[in-house]
Amino acid sequence: MTRSKAPCNRTITLEHDEKPGLEARLLTIQKNTELQEVTGRVLHQKMEEAAGFLPKASVDLLFLDPPYNLNRQFGKESFRKCSAESYSRQFEAWLQPLLPLLKPTASIYVCADWQTSSSIDEVLAKYFLIRNRITWEREKGRGALRNWKNASEDIWFCTCSESYCFHVERVKLKRRVMAPYRDREGLPKDWTESKEGAFRLTHPSNLWTDLTVPFWSMPENTGHPTQKPEKLLAKLILASSEPGDVILDPFCGSGTALVAAKKLGRCFVGIEQDLQYACLAEKRLRLAEVSGEIQGYSEGVFWERNTGMIKKNKK
Repeated sequence: MTRSKAPCNRTITLEHDEKPGLEARLLTIQKNTELQEVTGRVLHQKMEEAAGFLPKASVDLLFLDPPYNLNRQFGKESFRKCSAESYSRQFEAWLQPLLPLLKPTASIYVCADWQTSSSIDEVLAKYFLIRNRITWEREKGRGALRNWKNASEDIWFCTCSESYCFHVERVKLKRRVMAPYRDREGLPKDWTESKEGAFRLTHPSNLWTDLTVPFWSMPENTGHPTQKPEKLLAKLILASSEPGDVILDPFCGSGTALVAAKKLGRCFVGIEQDLQYACLAEKRLRLAEVSGEIQGYSEGVFWERNTGMIKKNKK
């Protein structure tokens, strides 16, 4: 017997009667393809196979979120924890078929947890210029009796060369001012006064505490175990790409990077080998045609978490 969802549970699920239509939209490529054949599509196949048929030097931004070095079940697929050395070799094997797809001006963002980060930094340095390592607060997580609760993840920021784009003005954070100082004329000093309160636009750092991991009452939530927030992807995409650029996510899961790219006017290609998640990605892409809202981002500004100032996204 299937349990019905609570009224405020907005988790995106797949209904039995909609699966055939979603599956029909998925693409599998078996020969070299032109960029226009795959942009805006989810490829349902193994990443290593699909990458060999994608056009060379076509990707402006690579978002790489592979399985971390943990015991984890992804739909029908599973990943088993291995030694740090073995994981480094596996990560390099994932990375190598993607390298020919990158433009010389491409940016690369790679997700990891604290253990996985130590296994991939030397691999990344072998192929790219490492620019930074972002740490973001993942407020979900289980407590531990004999250790600190693991509540953060990393995102490595790399580029293929010294020629790359980065738009800091697009990703400033609107933060509430706790001590609103004024100048001698009584005017706000480096902050803005409004009926909602006092706020300041601040430069983004490599420590992010303004994200909310998707949960059951959020319209972007799915059943994927490692789903990233759309707000996180929006920051990366706005900072490191231009409208119309090509975003590639070779482990796209339920499609967060693709959805954020679509809402922000970028082209995209996603690859996912699990059929259930690939269909979820397709469903979310359809929903993105109805609403371009990204929680925590409105009027060209990223708002700090829990300000209560989430407004409708104006593209």
